[in-house]
Amino acid sequence: MDEVNMFGFGQKAPMNELSPGELEQLMAGDKAVVVDVREPGEFASGHITGAINRPLSSFDPSALPRAPGKTVVLVCAGGKRSAMALNKCAKAEAAIDTHLNGGMAAWACANLPVQR
Repeated sequence: MDEVNMFGFGQKAPMNELSPGELEQLMAGDKAVVVDVREPGEFASGHITGAINRPLSSFDPSALPRAPGKTVVLVCAGGKRSAMALNKCAKAEAAIDTHLNGGMAAWACANLPVQR
């Protein structure tokens, strides 16, 4: 084992990835809070119904909603920015570790509703 990995440096934060169907099920059971990390213009062009917009450009893990008993799920266009936001959550020791795999592109491909 090299010295860098022995102490956990250079490793990515663990993250859970949900499929669009899994997120839809959580939402149907009122078990998810969706936070969209895209910029306001992107969010306005179409987002998951009920999602909260917290753009990555000004993302602050401490400003995320508290949701006891629910999973906070981060969403972006394709999954990259939500993964970056999850890394920010890990560095801030926030208990948020879940995002939508494939982002809004996957959600739309699954023919799930988009609010405009």
